[in-house]
Amino acid sequence: MSDLATLSAELSDSEWLSEIAMIGEERGYFQSLGKRHSALFLDESLDTLLVSFDTVASARNGSASGIPHGMLQAEINGWSLLSLISHRTSWFRSQNVYRYFDQLVDDAFFEDFEQVIFYGAGANGYAAAAYSVAAPGSKVLLVAPHATLDPSVAPWEDRYISMRRADFTSRYGYAPDMVDGAEEVIVIYDPYEEQDAMHASLFQGPQVHKIRFRHAGPQIAKTLQDLKIVGQVLRGMAEEAVSEHGIHWLLRRRRNSMPYLTNLLNRVHIEDREYLVGLLARWVLEQKENAKFRHHLSAAEKKLADRDARLPRRLSKRTGSSTRLPQLKDS
Repeated sequence: MSDLATLSAELSDSEWLSEIAMIGEERGYFQSLGKRHSALFLDESLDTLLVSFDTVASARNGSASGIPHGMLQAEINGWSLLSLISHRTSWFRSQNVYRYFDQLVDDAFFEDFEQVIFYGAGANGYAAAAYSVAAPGSKVLLVAPHATLDPSVAPWEDRYISMRRADFTSRYGYAPDMVDGAEEVIVIYDPYEEQDAMHASLFQGPQVHKIRFRHAGPQIAKTLQDLKIVGQVLRGMAEEAVSEHGIHWLLRRRRNSMPYLTNLLNRVHIEDREYLVGLLARWVLEQKENAKFRHHLSAAEKKLADRDARLPRRLSKRTGSSTRLPQLKDS
């Protein structure tokens, strides 16, 4: 593939879709699936096909260039791409989408590729899991995926009331069942996000590997993308060189992520753990000045002093005992 252009943030959603359609027409195809969904196929390689699911909003926010994150990963790795785009959050519950995947199966489309990898996050993670059934033996990467919005199965899910009447019981319906035929399923989620954790718990099976990313918060997919972890996990899956240990090692990058550090600060502050608040705030301030962490350090030191306690002395950097974490190189 040649380098992808940057799509301006000034474009309207319809203009952005028109630009994506032009890319598809030049490199494969772009197809409307009714009024609410579109499919983009970029024909690059018969080795690996990446199937990604996005809303227009998540696709535009997937990178600084306004290009869907899945498209960027296909570009970097020389993979073919099938990108399903919903014009708004729909969980891809549409007869038009069902028929499109039915046609792909009838045409033996997925059989043309050595391997197929499905990727999606949240509501789009639901779709990635649900439609992976169309390509038995595929690999699936899910970030905080939804299992279903069927109130008889997930009565605790109250974030999407407007979708309560949507059909999650018919074809391509219950996502955890749809991944039974997958070769490998990786589910990354934050166990402190209670509803996300409950969805993740519904994905079971020997092929399902769950990775807990604590304190990632509701924007876990964006954090993983910013830390360049999604791309490396996808590449590892394609090369059969990914492991739970390896993903946990990659997640060490979160220690250089301000959204993660802020979520962690909020957690220990809510739990009134002044000692940990102080240690965390002081460590962050050694890396970079930040007004919020400066405030919490002062408050923690005052509370500790009121109890005749204090933080330990800073470790001497001359002895090689600095707590500064290494910056991991991107690959």
